[in-house]
Amino acid sequence: MKTALVTGGNRGIGLEVCRQLARRGYRVVLGARDVDRGEAAARALAGEGEIVARRVDVTDFASLPGVAAEMEREFGGVDVLVNNAGVLLDEEMPVLELPIETAKATFETNVFGALAACQAFVPGMMRRRWGRVVNVSSGASLLAYMQGYAPSYSMSKTALNAVTRQVAHAARGRNVLVNSVDPGWVRTDMGGSSAPRSVEKGAETIIQLATLDDGGPTGGFFKDGQQIPW
Repeated sequence: MKTALVTGGNRGIGLEVCRQLARRGYRVVLGARDVDRGEAAARALAGEGEIVARRVDVTDFASLPGVAAEMEREFGGVDVLVNNAGVLLDEEMPVLELPIETAKATFETNVFGALAACQAFVPGMMRRRWGRVVNVSSGASLLAYMQGYAPSYSMSKTALNAVTRQVAHAARGRNVLVNSVDPGWVRTDMGGSSAPRSVEKGAETIIQLATLDDGGPTGGFFKDGQQIPW
């Protein structure tokens, strides 16, 4: 049985990804900063498959190698990493008034947290010569269309796409496929109730990339099952 870790898995798109991977026969580690909320979310998915909650705070960089070692001992390693944890702190802030501390906090989770998770888990995938990494990005990352929306969030997702390219290159030739996904505007706590997409729709392409066959694409950006320009 393959093991999938989903960061930020206790709600929204992350929770739906946990559900769908469990239904496909993966052992799912539902990662959450608050372990009580993670365990409650895992209980809510009882009957979907094997889902266990673990405390995974991607901004606690020093803890992640220990989490990876624990999962090596317990499960034989993590085969699928979904970097879903993310924050949106500056939706209404113009860039010239954006507090630098807000930008730093955004990058800490959305970029450095994802990078730290890759550094903790991808080397094991490379040793085993099998792995899938999905970085949950956003259409707000697209430089060709970027304007004033949520500046630190948008810039962080552009940087996350660069992490995807870098890690895909580092893992080349080891059957570790690393891609970014734009899930679209989804009805979650972050997306709001007026968003047009359900969490099920938002999770679709994430699941597709997390379950790619050998020889699938790597280093790409995807939406609705199709590769799109950066």
